Amino acid sequence: MQAIDRKLLRDFKRLWLQALSIALVLACGVAILLASIGMYRALSETREAYYERNRFADVFADAKRATVAVLDDIAEIEGVLTVEERITGYAILDIPGKSETAVGRILSYPETGGAVLNIPLLITGRFPDPLHPDEIVVNEPFADENGFRLGDSFSANLRGNKRTLTIVGTVLSPEFVYTIGPGALMPDNEAFGIIWMSERAAAAAFDMTGAFNDVSVSLAANVATEPVIDRIDDLLEIYGGLGAYDRTNHQSDAFMDAELKQLRGMAAILPPIFFGISGFLVSMVLSRIVALERSEIGLLKAIGYSDTEICLHYLMLAGLIALVGVVIGWIAGTALARSLAIQYGTFFNFPFLIFRVSYWVYAAAGLAGLLTTSLGAAQAALRAARLAPAIAMQPPAPPRFKRSWIDAAMTTLRLSQPTIMILRSILRWPVRSLLTSFGLALAVASVIASLFINDSLDEIVDLTFYQTNRQDAMLLFDDEVPEIALEHARALPGVLQAESQQFHSAIFRNGHLSERVAIDARRPDSDLSRVVDRDGNPFAVPAGGIVMSDRLAEKLDIRPGDRIEAEFLSGKRETHVLTVNGLIEQHLGLGTYMDFETMNAMFRQAPRLSAINVTVDDAKLDELHAAIKETPRVTGLVAMDKNRRSFEDTIEQNIAVMNTIYIVIAVLITVGVTYNAARIQLSERARELASLRILGFNRDEVSYILVGEMMLIAIIAQPFGWLFGSWIARAMTNAFTNDLYTIPLVLEPSIFAAASLVVLCSAFASLMVVRRRLNRLDLIAVMKTRE
Repeated sequence: MQAIDRKLLRDFKRLWLQALSIALVLACGVAILLASIGMYRALSETREAYYERNRFADVFADAKRATVAVLDDIAEIEGVLTVEERITGYAILDIPGKSETAVGRILSYPETGGAVLNIPLLITGRFPDPLHPDEIVVNEPFADENGFRLGDSFSANLRGNKRTLTIVGTVLSPEFVYTIGPGALMPDNEAFGIIWMSERAAAAAFDMTGAFNDVSVSLAANVATEPVIDRIDDLLEIYGGLGAYDRTNHQSDAFMDAELKQLRGMAAILPPIFFGISGFLVSMVLSRIVALERSEIGLLKAIGYSDTEICLHYLMLAGLIALVGVVIGWIAGTALARSLAIQYGTFFNFPFLIFRVSYWVYAAAGLAGLLTTSLGAAQAALRAARLAPAIAMQPPAPPRFKRSWIDAAMTTLRLSQPTIMILRSILRWPVRSLLTSFGLALAVASVIASLFINDSLDEIVDLTFYQTNRQDAMLLFDDEVPEIALEHARALPGVLQAESQQFHSAIFRNGHLSERVAIDARRPDSDLSRVVDRDGNPFAVPAGGIVMSDRLAEKLDIRPGDRIEAEFLSGKRETHVLTVNGLIEQHLGLGTYMDFETMNAMFRQAPRLSAINVTVDDAKLDELHAAIKETPRVTGLVAMDKNRRSFEDTIEQNIAVMNTIYIVIAVLITVGVTYNAARIQLSERARELASLRILGFNRDEVSYILVGEMMLIAIIAQPFGWLFGSWIARAMTNAFTNDLYTIPLVLEPSIFAAASLVVLCSAFASLMVVRRRLNRLDLIAVMKTRE
């Protein structure tokens, strides 16, 4: 080992605390990159394997009642490999020991050979025996939440016939990795379950003998779905087809895609910030080391070390720091990715999890860390290499300053001498002060980027559950019913208010652009389920046209006043050209709204309804549930309060984890920037500060100069941090926006105050560590050092 190599190890040992603070910031970037990519690959590969093993279909279609003869025509469509029909419907469930109603989606299971598409994976028990029509299997999350075991029973209202069903098995299905009941916003496995019964029993329950109302299709590789969808729609039109769709419009798969998009966005936005900060810190530390080691650099050159060896020496010091950060990041990132992937796998009801972070991901993360620190160290290393031995052996010429109007102003203000020293240091080294401030500003920004989500989700909850959907519950029907059902609903126990609502599926077309949507028709005086604008004010949908969400209008390139073609997939299945009367901002879904009377007039029908919104007397809620369990044609009751609590509980769990991670990251950034900057200041000004002690200044006054300067820089950083944080928050809302939901950008003053408080407290705490070193300075030894 050469002398210069031993010097490298001694320098690294001497600077271990500064090196660790930088390495931890770098490790944050590496860890987040690994975690986001690791989770993304785990979810995407698990989904792909699950879909392949259990043959998740490529195209899906619903119909009112289609004969099995049409299956041969579907199978003959070019590109179709497999076709499987089934019978499906909804039922109100009466679970023993629970007063609340639950909703079940009934699916038929083939009596011979088993399913060939969307194959349920048997977890416990067995599949139903066709000779025992009351045997069923249920999805495992529903069984777990309700404490069901094999052999347990519950009742189901199947089109007015109440039957007792017995559980003989539990399954998981690739079709329901994300299970949301009708009208719900979040999964509620206690109140919504998937039920498979024998094909014979399902046909009898829904009057589908020799017919089906749901079909799944698998396609050959590289076959376009659009022509197949168009042909299936043509074949099912006479059977009341409700429009075929591919995986991208499948509810479960769409939620998975939205989550994967978020992970991609996180990987693109956050790691570059931490890599940049670590590069800045390395540059700051090495620049000071080179300035302090001028004579040593000159001596090394004088005894024969080349410029290249000197340059590599300092680059290797940065490399050691990067190596520590990368290794910590690898370990933390792998653990974080595995932990979060397991949580995601449970949330999405995967039967297994493929967790594998490829070597190229580790290599890319490590290379990014090494590259950023090397770039940060490059300027200092090149400056050291360019020093001539004779010049390097001499102390550097002191910087030249001259009095300016600022000095005169400070004198006029009668500032104390320590305060003047603080201000002069900042003004005479503006670039360094600005860069330090920039690093602290990014720490502030990282806290804002996490905390703004809380208020954004609060706005979603307020607009969704308190401004838009103000009903206590929503009654859903298996088909459209006459408006007289509204009077029957008002007669149910505990119902205080009841209002009608009508839904129709349609395909909007504007030139080559198209989108499948649900049109919501309601009366203009509706009070329970309303359309509201971005300020929360009720928005009356004008007669004769439609109102759509701004995101849907953007996808279809539509503006107010434009006309759009709507192909209705329900009702009379007609095509109409509608005028877009206005746009609204909506956070959940791609909503489209129409006047209730306009909808009925357009279809030339007496008023019909698909759902009834009600408010309920809490004291009679149990009586209402009991009555609903006995009411025919009601296929679901959505309790909005429970829906809201489920939404808030799920969000709070995710937000708590994310906030903790971001605040820890902010603290690490603050400590890394503040500690290194303060140590550099101490090394530069040790002789000056020791002189002040000798001249009679006490320890607090001398500490005030060092601590005060860094805290002033930290305070200056706050407005920049607020600006950067707002920009990052906006970038995150854009990255997380999809067809299912969008996160509004809500930046309350309290968020900025909390972010500043976290950073300023962290900065002060790290300065107190440096202050201890200042108090332990050996004044005699410091005064003997050469300038």
